[in-house]
Amino acid sequence: MGKFLSLILILSGLLAGGAMYYLQVYGYYKEVALQPGRDVMLVPLGEEVSQPIRYSDFEAIDAGSSPIRYRACFRTDLKPEALAQLFTLSEQQDPRNAPGWFDCFDAVAIGSALAEGRAQSFLSAKNISYGVDRIVAVTDDGRGYVWHELNNCGKKAYDGTVVGEECPPPPSRDDS
Repeated sequence: MGKFLSLILILSGLLAGGAMYYLQVYGYYKEVALQPGRDVMLVPLGEEVSQPIRYSDFEAIDAGSSPIRYRACFRTDLKPEALAQLFTLSEQQDPRNAPGWFDCFDAVAIGSALAEGRAQSFLSAKNISYGVDRIVAVTDDGRGYVWHELNNCGKKAYDGTVVGEECPPPPSRDDS
C-alpha cells in the first residue's frame, strides 16, 4: 500500500510540474492579430502621441496574465540613426526573455546589439498598461524588436514603495 501511495504522489507531482511548465511557456501566450499601420509605433521628439513607422514581416505574442509578456519582431528599411533624429530614445538596453519557441526574439542577442551600438532602442508608448512602457529596438541591418518594460512608476507600484506625486494614480480595483 505504501508503494502505491508513493507512486500516486510522484505521478501527481510530475503531472502538476508538467502542467505548470506548459502553462508558463506555452499556455498563456497567444499570437497577436496584425493591426497594419499600428503594430510598430514610436514617440516623436517632444511629443507624447506615437506615430507609425514603416515595417514588414511583423509577428508578435502576448499573454493576458501579465502586462510585460508582449514580444514582437519585424523588419524595417529605416536606420536607427535616422530614427534617432526624429523619435524619443529609450534608456532600456536589456530586453526581457521570450519563450524559446518564439524564435525571432533572442533577448541576449538584442541586448548585445544594443550594448555594442549595432542597435538603438526607442520609446513606443508610455504607460501602455499602468507602469509599463512599450520599447522598440531597431538594428543596423533592419531587424526590429518590441517588448514591454516597467517604468519608474511601475517599479514602485510593484515593489510596494510609495508611488509619489510624479506618477499617475493607479487604476482602481473593484472588489465587487
